[in-house]
Amino acid sequence: MIIRTKSGEFQAGNTSILLDFLGVKEGAGIHKVGVDVELLASVPFHLTEDKSNEKDGFPWTLSTFDLDRFGERIDPAGWDFSQYAKNPVVQWSHNYLIPAIGKIESLSVDDSGLHGLVFFNGKDYDAFGWSIGERVRSGVIRAGSVGFRVIEIEIPDKETVKEGTTLIFRKQELLEFSICNVPANPFALAQSIETVKTEKREFSHPVFWGGLINNI
Repeated sequence: MIIRTKSGEFQAGNTSILLDFLGVKEGAGIHKVGVDVELLASVPFHLTEDKSNEKDGFPWTLSTFDLDRFGERIDPAGWDFSQYAKNPVVQWSHNYLIPAIGKIESLSVDDSGLHGLVFFNGKDYDAFGWSIGERVRSGVIRAGSVGFRVIEIEIPDKETVKEGTTLIFRKQELLEFSICNVPANPFALAQSIETVKTEKREFSHPVFWGGLINNI
């Protein structure tokens, strides 16, 4: 997982790092989070259509319940995007210093995940944002990541841990969605969810991703 601290610095690591950061003692069950912290999660998403036009936007699945690189899942039913809907920005690589490259409309949640329509800025006033949209349209960039505030987490029991799940986010507030080149989750690509679920997944050690983030 990747944590953005109040100072704007990034920390990356496994579940224990988050629990230490939150002051939550390990043990199966639901835990409410009393500390304000933002997480960046590159979760599987896909374009429901290969092509789209600027008028209709790009239909995206931003987040699913699939297992990510660090053994975490995000419960679709736990998304709170009421405040985000008032300022539905699309960022470039979670960089708050760069003006938003687009926006999201028609946010919705179902059993399969969090969905919305992505609109990139026009070329006449934002050549960079427009160019990212063109890269997405052509398939050059296919990865994305959600930034969210943790509200409630679940530490799974021993049987669930055996299946690979080490932490479940049960309630979370959406802060932003970013387009990015290389997400921490290599399966966060613009492809069908069915493909993501059936692919063989071999995850590398999270220390590598921590070093990558710290060197950006």
